[in-house]
Amino acid sequence: MAEIKEARVPDIGDYSDVPVIEVLVAVGDTVTKDQGLVTLESDKATLEVPAPFAGVVKELKVKLGDTLSEGSVVALIEVADGAAAPAAAPAAPAKAEAAPAPVKTAETGAKVEPVAVATQPDKLAQREIAQVQSLPAKGGSDPEANPPRTPPVEFGAASVLPDQVPYASPAVRLFARELGVDLAQVKGSERGGRITKEDVQRFVKAALAGGVPAAAGAAPVAGGGGLNLLAWPKVDFSKFGEVETQPLSRIKKISGANLARNWAMIPHVTQFDNADITELEALRVQLNQEQEKAKSGVKLTMLAFLLKASAAALKQFPDFNASLDASGENLTLKKYVHVGFAADTPNGLVVPVIRDVDKKGVLQIAQEMGELAKKARDGKLGPADMSGGCFSISSLGGIGGTAFTPIINAPEVAILGVSKSTMQPVWDGKQFMPRLTLPLSLSYDHRVIDGAAAARFTTYLSQVLADMRRVLL
Repeated sequence: MAEIKEARVPDIGDYSDVPVIEVLVAVGDTVTKDQGLVTLESDKATLEVPAPFAGVVKELKVKLGDTLSEGSVVALIEVADGAAAPAAAPAAPAKAEAAPAPVKTAETGAKVEPVAVATQPDKLAQREIAQVQSLPAKGGSDPEANPPRTPPVEFGAASVLPDQVPYASPAVRLFARELGVDLAQVKGSERGGRITKEDVQRFVKAALAGGVPAAAGAAPVAGGGGLNLLAWPKVDFSKFGEVETQPLSRIKKISGANLARNWAMIPHVTQFDNADITELEALRVQLNQEQEKAKSGVKLTMLAFLLKASAAALKQFPDFNASLDASGENLTLKKYVHVGFAADTPNGLVVPVIRDVDKKGVLQIAQEMGELAKKARDGKLGPADMSGGCFSISSLGGIGGTAFTPIINAPEVAILGVSKSTMQPVWDGKQFMPRLTLPLSLSYDHRVIDGAAAARFTTYLSQVLADMRRVLL
């Protein structure tokens, strides 16, 4: 006898209210186990919600533009006798009304979105959230999981009355307060005048260009801090020859905005060094030959050794394995070591994270890197695959170059850049010897790390790469 079962959203990490950008099935379709039902797209990744069992789709519970969280019901599927029951998923409270599809608005510049910080909102933020939730329903909301802690903003009692509060979600309120924007001055573009992040970003860009007055006490954004910036040049390039306009991919828009924010708000300093990897490269080649004979399918790259060596350096220098909060007054020291690596994909740069690198061998690290890199190229990375990083590595060794300044991935406090290794003559006290040298570029947040500590970090890292036995100490 057939049975109708609910297909729910599985574990998607710490993310919630992720919008549906594509519905992959229709009522009446026959689906197989693990076949995609809908596609979700967060700020960092696109992922499919798979069917937990095979059967016939009897009813779809979502549509384009709806937002889903872990446990949300996606569809009702009629399962034939003998079909495997799905793994239990935590139920999510049913929503009275699905959120409307987001309104697309014209954009004239790069976005300035924050990277989510895994902290809880303060008491003021909680009061604002409760106030907004008590408002009459005017449309969907887009709260983000784990909003960043921000300094409180003083306001009078009249400002929290329902008819005086600007219409915006809690996540947008926290975002605006982080940038020092008074939402009362921002005009909402969505239904009912609801204010979105894009509205706040446009307000900030207009303020920097001199179009609107900036809110009092606004935080420095993209070179702000009292600077009278000129408006972005407007040039009709078609007057000079043939042109073509191509929109940036979503990943490039988001990463570009984050990079601009990080570069403007973090005082970067870059420490350059060289590591002798002559013996390490010989070991890597030997291990790859052994793995090929064993047909393990694992291929060791220098990046896998770099992750392991960096984990040892992070344990030795805990200030590098830390995050600075939004107030700039508290440093969170982490007892775990999760390292991200930059992966180049057709749609842009993403940073998957290898967890507990200090507890894993190089072969396991290499295997997980290969799996995550493939998911990145296929656009299958989930939010959990890119969250929780303590430190990042950007390797250009396979392409070229001698040195560069990588931009720190906030709220991390350092990032390691790696360029192409070359043979260099090195003086051993008696003669010059050819040694394979790997250029290192360590960018660090000067608010947390001083130059002496950075030099000690790269020196220690170079020693570990020259002799990987040091990770055993």
